[in-house]
Amino acid sequence: MNGCSNLEIAMNSWTANAFNTAPDSDNQIHGDELAKEYGFEGGLVPGVTISAYLVHPLIELWGKKWLEKGFANCRITSPLYDEELFEVKTDLLDQNKATTTLIRSNGIVSANAEISLSEDKIEPPIYRGDSLADVNFKAPKADKELWNKLQTEGCLAFKFDWKEGDPLIYLRNEEDLPNLLQPNKEGYSNLCFLLGCSNWILAGNGHMNPWVHLQTASQNFKAVNLNTTLIAEMSINKVFEKKGHEFVDVDVNLFDESNYACVMNINLVAIYKLRGS
Repeated sequence: MNGCSNLEIAMNSWTANAFNTAPDSDNQIHGDELAKEYGFEGGLVPGVTISAYLVHPLIELWGKKWLEKGFANCRITSPLYDEELFEVKTDLLDQNKATTTLIRSNGIVSANAEISLSEDKIEPPIYRGDSLADVNFKAPKADKELWNKLQTEGCLAFKFDWKEGDPLIYLRNEEDLPNLLQPNKEGYSNLCFLLGCSNWILAGNGHMNPWVHLQTASQNFKAVNLNTTLIAEMSINKVFEKKGHEFVDVDVNLFDESNYACVMNINLVAIYKLRGS
């Protein structure tokens, strides 16, 4: 562990209880009834929430630096359920790179990630000015034809607010978040909310139910202050089928509405149609 302090070495394990942040979502895979129909034990903890668990120990370690130039490639491999005890193990490769693994209480690995601080300056994406969805817009049903059409013609943009009131957080008790992410202390937005924006714009362009968030690769460019409005723009990369599931791969860029600076780039892979649905 070249360049790692004793504090870093000691921070190789973090435990918490999972929090299903979306039990009443339009994506009913997060509710018990539909999830059990598909053979799960109950409603699935969202992939964006699990991803936030994977980076939590590194935010405690690296602080605001990760919010400004951090990278995370997070993969969900097995379901996690509400209130389930889990452990995140961290392997620090050097002072700027780590891998994390989320292990359920039954010993099954639920997710893993490669996380780093970008050492080289990366040019952020440029705001295109895509048409914003009307507040009354209802997305058409997602299928291969729709994604192919949007890949050619472009997707609608959406606005999302990181604000006071009822902000999306990834642990049941706000006090358990790192100090710099606590909304009541005017904290910065967390990965659960930011990756959530990629989920919401995907679902905003194509109606899916149920669907499953599988993997994101995200690059931070700027910490997002409380009471910031973000504009999300999306591009479709590809649509494909594997083992009976139908997948979509998209890029999402998040921009600060006040100056159109990019705060995060996200590559999202999701199952938009489960086998048998």
